[in-house]
Amino acid sequence: MMVPERPTLERRVLAALDGSAGGGSRIPVVLGGCGSGRTSLLLRLRDLIGRTQAQYVNVEAVATTPERFLEAVRTSSPFPGLPAYAPAGGAEPGARESFDATLAFLDTARAPGMAPATFLLDEFLELRTFESFPGLRSVLRDLLGALASSGNRFVLTTRYVARAHRLLRDAPSQFEIIHVAPLTAEEIRATLPGSHGDDHVRGDAAAEAETERWHDELAGMVQALSDGRPSYARAIAETATALAPRGTADPMGALAALLAPGGQLAQACRFCYELRLHRARGYGALKAILEVLAQEEPLTLTEIAHRLRRTPGSTKDYLSWLEDVDLIVSRQKRYSFGDPMLRLWVRLHGRAVPPTEEDITRELHAYVMARLPHAEPSLALAGTPAERDKYSGIIEID
Repeated sequence: MMVPERPTLERRVLAALDGSAGGGSRIPVVLGGCGSGRTSLLLRLRDLIGRTQAQYVNVEAVATTPERFLEAVRTSSPFPGLPAYAPAGGAEPGARESFDATLAFLDTARAPGMAPATFLLDEFLELRTFESFPGLRSVLRDLLGALASSGNRFVLTTRYVARAHRLLRDAPSQFEIIHVAPLTAEEIRATLPGSHGDDHVRGDAAAEAETERWHDELAGMVQALSDGRPSYARAIAETATALAPRGTADPMGALAALLAPGGQLAQACRFCYELRLHRARGYGALKAILEVLAQEEPLTLTEIAHRLRRTPGSTKDYLSWLEDVDLIVSRQKRYSFGDPMLRLWVRLHGRAVPPTEEDITRELHAYVMARLPHAEPSLALAGTPAERDKYSGIIEID
């Protein structure tokens, strides 16, 4: 399964940049969780706009010190460089001077023909780390002010939705928030092997109709199991078709393999879990709350505090820190995971020993029952009768 193109999302971002929707050129801020396709979107935009017209910057990778960030941006740029910044007296530029020089470069760089340059800043909130350097206490607000007043064009992304909303609450009006929507079943189906009829031999009309129905069912199951997240959907679909005997696919078996110790989704969930926790405060207590919610959700503040054996006041602080990095969401004062796959991973791997096959089977049964309560996924299992019996509790859903 290839990474699906998102033409609707791409058109919306390009329309904001061009000002074709009215109101002049805007600065799109694309928000989406881990594996939602933000980076793929920016790299495709770079190709659509033109590599001599647009520069992609992985801010998360190079936001080390202001001095080194400036060097990384300038040396990887396709735009003609400005003279190196040299403060008066021949001293080496410090953190404040280097950051100001970065803002100047973003503002004054031009594409060939003196056309406005386009900068695609991936994970721009990582620049917040510069606020620990002398003279840099408002880096993100300084950045937003500089971008809003520039004649160049910018697209920003981040995985931290709550933080971005809070930052942009009082930002200049040029910034436009765009949320990455989950993949639809139709978008997933378009990327499945054989979905266009170019990698299987066409037979009679009945066989073709059966193949089309099979692809529709597979795409629907992958969409439900992945919650529409591109990285999850891609892993489930690719593994399901790779493991398929006799031309059928087994998304349930694929998900079981992917979530087993060392599996691709187990590793992806671990990365997202640890990354967000390390960006928050109170690491150990936050893990404890996630374990509580993995066992039962949604829960109120009082219910969580009771299970955690902490005061409601301290528990409320912990919950706010988890919301700050989008690990949990609150609806009607009841808290739950923002990502159901991550909750499943915590149930499987947040324990003293690795999960057994029986553990994975049991947890997958509950997960599928919650996501496909009325489905009868005839393609959920392939292979031998023994394999079908193993997951019979999952697929025999009335």
